[in-house]
Amino acid sequence: MINIVFYLIAYFLAALPFGLVLARLFAKIDIRSAGSGSIGATNVLRVVKESNPALAKKLSIATIALDALKGLVPLVVAKYYFGLGDSVLWTMAVLAVIGHCFSPYLLFNGGKGIATGAGVMIFFLPLEVILALIAWFVVGKVLKISSLASLGALVVFIASSFIIHPQIEVINTHAPVLIICFIIVYKHWENILRLITGKEKKVI
Repeated sequence: MINIVFYLIAYFLAALPFGLVLARLFAKIDIRSAGSGSIGATNVLRVVKESNPALAKKLSIATIALDALKGLVPLVVAKYYFGLGDSVLWTMAVLAVIGHCFSPYLLFNGGKGIATGAGVMIFFLPLEVILALIAWFVVGKVLKISSLASLGALVVFIASSFIIHPQIEVINTHAPVLIICFIIVYKHWENILRLITGKEKKVI
């Protein structure tokens, strides 16, 4: 029963659309009706920046932090306060990303999973996440395209996870990692098509 409780917590907590809430509270803007329509940090930055650049940066950073923490905190509590096993924790991680990307509060729409994915993965594979963040920063700085930076970071994360952890302890499979990465790629599919056609806009 406690496993089911934590599965529900992981899903419904991660489903909270912090980007949408923060933009409404502090900028009085519904970010779903502007920019890309996404509830993530990139669209918060893009939309709020038009009227208040300083506030846009703060809200974007806050969105990233909260989206990461809503994935990480339940894992920390489940492991260190309730002693739940790795198979349960990995399931929670997958459910957290699903909750963020397909939020029941938004009729199963949602964000693109990068921050929440990083939040859950830093719990299991911190070195790989650090390498991915470096890739994200470098690609973002050079090319100024958020989606390309995110996808580049994802490639680095997947590759490094197989190199550093060819066998993930206890579960002995990369399946949860690949499921999470597949969801993120799926949510970026429109961005990928725009990248291919050269229509993706620069944001960062």
